[in-house]
Amino acid sequence: MGSAASAASDAAPPPPSPAQPHGAAPPYGHGLAGILPPKSDGDDKKEEKVDYLNLPCPVPYEEIQREALMSLKPELFEGLRFDFTKMLTQKFALSHSVLMGSLEVPSQSADVIKVPTSQYEFGANFLDPKLMLIGRLMTDGRLNARVKCDLTENLALKINAQLTSEPHYSQGMFNFDYKGTDYRAQFQIGNNAFYGANYIQSVTPNLSMGTEIFWLGQQRKSGIGFNSRYNTDKMVGTLQVASTGIVALSYVQKVSEKVSLATDFMYNHMSRDVTSSVGYDYILRQCRLRGKIDSNGVVAAYLEERLNMGVNFLLSAEIDHPKKNYKFGFGMTVGE
Repeated sequence: MGSAASAASDAAPPPPSPAQPHGAAPPYGHGLAGILPPKSDGDDKKEEKVDYLNLPCPVPYEEIQREALMSLKPELFEGLRFDFTKMLTQKFALSHSVLMGSLEVPSQSADVIKVPTSQYEFGANFLDPKLMLIGRLMTDGRLNARVKCDLTENLALKINAQLTSEPHYSQGMFNFDYKGTDYRAQFQIGNNAFYGANYIQSVTPNLSMGTEIFWLGQQRKSGIGFNSRYNTDKMVGTLQVASTGIVALSYVQKVSEKVSLATDFMYNHMSRDVTSSVGYDYILRQCRLRGKIDSNGVVAAYLEERLNMGVNFLLSAEIDHPKKNYKFGFGMTVGE
C-alpha cells in the first residue's frame, strides 16, 4: 500500500474539477480509498460453515498410517516368488504360492548369516459382501486363517488365527468393530489374556483423534496410547504417542494423482532409538514403483509391472550397506 501511495503522489495531478461545496468529499474519495481499485463482489467469500453434527466417519484406528505404509513398507522379498490364483466361482478361489530364497539366522556376531530355504503355500478364499474367509497352509505346518463377518450394518466380527506345531507359538485374536456416523470403536480379545480397546472420533471434517488401551495378563503389562490424523485432498499427517515410550509421526504429500511422497519418524524412549525414512510411490500406466531410504542407510525399491491382464511381474531390492546385507528378488503373479 505504501508503494501505491507513493506512486499516486508522484503521478501528475488530475485536471481541475468543478468547484465542490464546502466540506464535500472529493470525487475520487478520501485518502487511499480513491486510489485503490474498488472490490468486486466475488472477493467477499462467505466462510463455509462446518456441520459438526454431520462429520465424516474416520478411518479405522489401526489404519491411520495406511498411506505412509503403502510407500514406506512395501512387500519386499528375497529370491524367487510365484503366486497363482484361480477363481472357481464368483465367490470362491484357490491360490498357490512358491517362494525360494534365503532365511536369516540370528547370531551373536555382527555378520549376517543366511541359509537357503523354500516354501509352498496353499490357500482358499471365500469372498462375499458380508462374509470373508481366507485360509493359508504352509509346508512347515503353519495354518493362517482370517474371518470377517458383518453381523449388522455397523457391527463386524474379525478373527485372526495362526496355528503351529510348536508349543506356545499359536495365536488367536477376536476383534469386534463398531462403525458409527462419525466415530469407530473396537474391542479385542486374544490369547495370553490379551484385552484391548480403541476409539477414534472425527473432530472436524479433516481432523480425527483417538485413544487405545490394552492389558496383557500373562506378562502383567498394560498401556495407553493416543493418535491424531489430519488429511486433505493433497496431504495426510499422523501422530501417535504411547505409554510404552513410542512416538511416531508420518506425513504423505500427494504431488499428483500418480505421484506421492512420504516420510515418517519414530522415537523409542526406552531404547533411545530414533529412526526416520523417506519414500515415494509412483504409478505409471503399466507399472507401480515404490521405494524408500531410512536413517540407518537402508535403501529399498519394489516394482510391480503389468504384463497382461492378470499377469504381473515383480522386482524387489533392499540394500543395507552398514550390515552388508543385500536382498534381491523377482517374481510373478498370475490370476484374476
